[in-house]
Amino acid sequence: MLGICRGRRKFLAASLTVLFVPAITWIYLFAGSFEDGKPVSLSPLESQPHSPRYTASSQRERESLEVRVREVEEENRVLRKQLSLAQSRGPAHHRGNHSKTYSMEEGTGDSESLRAGIVAGNSSECGQQPAVEKCETIHVAIVCAGYNASRDVVTLVKSVLFHRRNPLHFHLIADAIAKQILATLFQTWMVPAVRIDFYDADELKSEVSWIPNKHYSGIYGLMKLVLTKTLPSNLERVIVLDTDITFATDIAELWAVFHKFKGQQVLGLVENQSDWYLGNLWKNHRPWPALGRGYNTGVILLLLDKLRKMKWEQMWRLTAERELMSMLSTSLADQDIFNAVIKQNPFLVYQLPCFWNVQLSDHTRSEQCYRDVSDLKVIHWNSPKKLRVKNKHVEFFRNLYLTFLEYDGNLLRRELFGCPSEADVNSENLQKQLSELDEDDLCYEFRRERFTVHRTHLYFLHYEYEPASDNTDVTLVAQLSMDRLQMLEAICKHWEGPISLALYLSDAEAQQFLRYAQGSEVLMSRHNVGYHIVYKEGQFYPVNLLRNVAMKHISTPYMFLSDIDFLPMYGLYEYLRKSVIQLDLANTKKALIVPAFETLRYRLSFPKSKAELLSMLDMGTLFTFRYHVWTKGHAPTNFAKWRTATTPYRVEWEADFEPYVVVRKDCPEYDRRFVGFGWNKVAHIMELDAQEYEFTVLPNAYMIHMPHAPSFDITKFRSNKQYRICLKTLKEEFQQDMSRHYGFAALKYLTAENNS
Repeated sequence: MLGICRGRRKFLAASLTVLFVPAITWIYLFAGSFEDGKPVSLSPLESQPHSPRYTASSQRERESLEVRVREVEEENRVLRKQLSLAQSRGPAHHRGNHSKTYSMEEGTGDSESLRAGIVAGNSSECGQQPAVEKCETIHVAIVCAGYNASRDVVTLVKSVLFHRRNPLHFHLIADAIAKQILATLFQTWMVPAVRIDFYDADELKSEVSWIPNKHYSGIYGLMKLVLTKTLPSNLERVIVLDTDITFATDIAELWAVFHKFKGQQVLGLVENQSDWYLGNLWKNHRPWPALGRGYNTGVILLLLDKLRKMKWEQMWRLTAERELMSMLSTSLADQDIFNAVIKQNPFLVYQLPCFWNVQLSDHTRSEQCYRDVSDLKVIHWNSPKKLRVKNKHVEFFRNLYLTFLEYDGNLLRRELFGCPSEADVNSENLQKQLSELDEDDLCYEFRRERFTVHRTHLYFLHYEYEPASDNTDVTLVAQLSMDRLQMLEAICKHWEGPISLALYLSDAEAQQFLRYAQGSEVLMSRHNVGYHIVYKEGQFYPVNLLRNVAMKHISTPYMFLSDIDFLPMYGLYEYLRKSVIQLDLANTKKALIVPAFETLRYRLSFPKSKAELLSMLDMGTLFTFRYHVWTKGHAPTNFAKWRTATTPYRVEWEADFEPYVVVRKDCPEYDRRFVGFGWNKVAHIMELDAQEYEFTVLPNAYMIHMPHAPSFDITKFRSNKQYRICLKTLKEEFQQDMSRHYGFAALKYLTAENNS
């Protein structure tokens, strides 16, 4: 009774506010609109800037009044809306869901059954429903397997992070491939107040492998059934999402719906928006049993603690076993089994408003879920056609999806102020290293780049590699940016072995690359190329970081450290594999040198043999690499000797030597302090020499540098004096570090540098 009285008082107060505030406001505005007893117009069309009465002061007052009018009108609109909601709900709903942070609006579905479900689900007893607290952690579970699904997860997570205001805990049920990709991605993304836990999907296969499934999601499409068993026993509730979901609102609004569950409701689901479960799509169409139109499992709210008490595992298994006796297999994976269970136990489900899962497959009733853009909450691309699905508003939905697809993920590294974050050792170490740098140092930006953590997405495209039985396989390693993309097809034609590439791209450029690769028959026919995206951040090209990323993710015992502008000779892959055996690279510290040449011609008839190359060299069609601008870089290769050599020969290290080499995969990494142009390879070759690698030139191997426009970094090096000063400083510091690390043996590098 007391609750009803309180509700009436609030209703009366809101009514008086709506009537009283406009009256007072307009009296005030009417009185304030007179100057010397004459009305002052509020319309900009009626203002007279050249009249005697017009002043700058009166103009400011007029504009201030206009702004105030708009504010009052907006306040009145909100009050009227709250009042209408209160009236429609009646006395039992006066206290509703007064969230401290979020306003919870109801659905806009036109289906009578949907409206009935919403009303039933949203009815509440007297008593305020708890809100989503500011720092309450929201738990999200996603099943993810393979390379393509990993890309989809990133877009989904971006849309969630963009709107969120709460800490998030993602529970990822992933296979080995997805775990490797996503673990690296989130580790390098370093988003505050986000925690990631992985659960081995391969270990769960035995739980659901007995269920025949025709759906394209395969065995992984059944794993949502075992979440009560998979997720931690102390986790009480979780939002479960498909990977093809895009959020258009704060996920906390969906999390707050848990507070509306009552009785034995343990599953929050949106009604299926296609006619699939009605069984009328074609002749003899026989779907699994479902309640009415059935429910879509792209978005699920699971009350895990109650499900466990209800013995959910036993419930769904018995239902699946019984139905499979006549249905033989599932057509829509876990969704069929969820619906069969709900058909028998309708009390389990709380029907969500359909804007929480707007299903964009062909011939759905999704358009009934929204009247305006502001109604949209969650978009579900649940058709195999994905972005090519038929829908009246598909262009709008596609643009929304593409916005997150190409959105700069670095901008989502936002702190949640007022919410304590879990201690992150990597983040703390990074902050400590950065705090030790002197921001007044003229080379501060160079030094800072060494510690910058670049978001990294490994294996952006599908990758397959079968290890060679003789253990002699060699991977070509290179790095590139968007302006070198045209080299990929040519390299793939010249090198048939595995390739590991690190690409330095923005989020938007990564999507351009994806479209380029998918449109290329050459690239799509090659599955042994690993494409690793390192996302852009900062003002320098992190060349050595890129090389390290590409080196770290090879699957072979040996690697050929190349650059993207070079085309290897035809047959080099097989020649190197034979050389690895001949020179016993497995048991010796050798760096096999592939002599480098260059052409100034964009169209080149590529030499098919050493004899043909020597002929082109004599004719001036080819040159030894950089002979005219940087002779020291490759002079120790001894090209004069190479012309007549028939067996491998050893050469000694010299200052500024930077050949392209074949080494074992355990060779040292490149030094990250060198960014952009200058000394990035020189320092690495120096490190190999310090570790007593033997440099051996291969007599029948060669590579040719193709011409291109100067890079942005070499332009900066040539035009910016401070750039050159900082590079010199970094060289000196590197040499000092070498002396400290390798002792007396490293003194020769200082001497050689002084004599060069």
